[in-house]
Amino acid sequence: MDRRNFIRRSAFAGALAWMGVPSKARASSEHASKNIFDVAIIGAGVFGSWTAYFLKAAGQRVLLLEAYGPSNDRASSGGETRIIRMGYGPDEIYTRWARHALPLWNDLFTRTGIPLFHRTGVLWICSPTDRYSLQTEKVLTETGVKFQKLSHLDLRERYPQIAVDDDVIGLLEPESGVLMARRAVQALVENAIQMGIEYRTAAAVSPVGSGRLDALQMRDGTSVSAGTYVFACGPWLPKIFPRLLGSRIIPTRQEVFFFGIPAGDLRYSPPNLPTWIILSDEYYGMPDLENRGFKIAYDAHGVTVDPDTVERVASTEGLASARACLARRFPGLKDAPMMESRVCQYENTSNGDFLIDRHPDFSNVWLVGGGSGHGFKHGPSLGEYAAEQILGKGVPEPRFSLATKEAVQKRKVF
Repeated sequence: MDRRNFIRRSAFAGALAWMGVPSKARASSEHASKNIFDVAIIGAGVFGSWTAYFLKAAGQRVLLLEAYGPSNDRASSGGETRIIRMGYGPDEIYTRWARHALPLWNDLFTRTGIPLFHRTGVLWICSPTDRYSLQTEKVLTETGVKFQKLSHLDLRERYPQIAVDDDVIGLLEPESGVLMARRAVQALVENAIQMGIEYRTAAAVSPVGSGRLDALQMRDGTSVSAGTYVFACGPWLPKIFPRLLGSRIIPTRQEVFFFGIPAGDLRYSPPNLPTWIILSDEYYGMPDLENRGFKIAYDAHGVTVDPDTVERVASTEGLASARACLARRFPGLKDAPMMESRVCQYENTSNGDFLIDRHPDFSNVWLVGGGSGHGFKHGPSLGEYAAEQILGKGVPEPRFSLATKEAVQKRKVF
């Protein structure tokens, strides 16, 4: 199928009618014919699409561009599942953003008629004296997030399928869970089209010069004119702006595995098993969702990759490591067959904070990224914030500024 028509021909189209805005749609069509928009957003992943949504809701004429199509297999937003959790150690801003984002995700799913959130609960398994877990407990309490604190004996009684150590506790967020990421972004983009946003499949060329960007060139020789340009293209940001971001945003190779659960065994499916994070192991995973299998992934950053050319075949070393974790923590799955593997990428800034700031050389160019690894859940909150900043509203958050991003990688946000 022609990628230009992918969204409009999507199987979701019949279910994704919003509240029709015909007058706005006509206005959008008229401006599209002149190739002039208030805002052009490059990247239809979770950050770009939610930013487009909120800009359109604010009355802007918006063009959404994507090189490979929404939730394509190269995109950081293209995986099947992403965790939405509230715990973030001392980083209260991310706890508050995640808490704000979840009802906005559910509002989208209600509008589209496609339920893409699984409330599995999220279980942290951690040391009671670990600084990160103590800070997580403190922030969850202060922000009013519901959670349960479980002893190692509680964990063994409630989740006997997990082998836990004697010196750990559990922090269970019962209202958190899993977003079906790829389909959620596709639903969001289709909903945006219903709102009157124009979508195109096109690959942008790196802008040159400084001052004000009047037109953005595409690889096919065409160009786009807009008042403001927002580059929300994830792991492609350092490729489009290599001098500025080449050492500040690093795409890394990350491997994900799905293992088959025993026939008729419900121990590894909701509600018997929540989504889980074992801090000491740096592994996380989730129960069997939609019959895809038991997911497990290593959270530590992998090697640097190019999102266009990386071979997405999981390594034997990664599989062996995942199996070792299964044997240690989920002994009932130690001989489970590997059903599927994925190679995606994280795309973190030097410290793990988001980048949402104006380009220092272009007065009407914004940079929005640095989110994968933990950013998907925050899509609605980030899009709302980015739209406000682009429109000159609200107070900027210093942590998201370009000035705080260094060339040396030192992860601080988990």
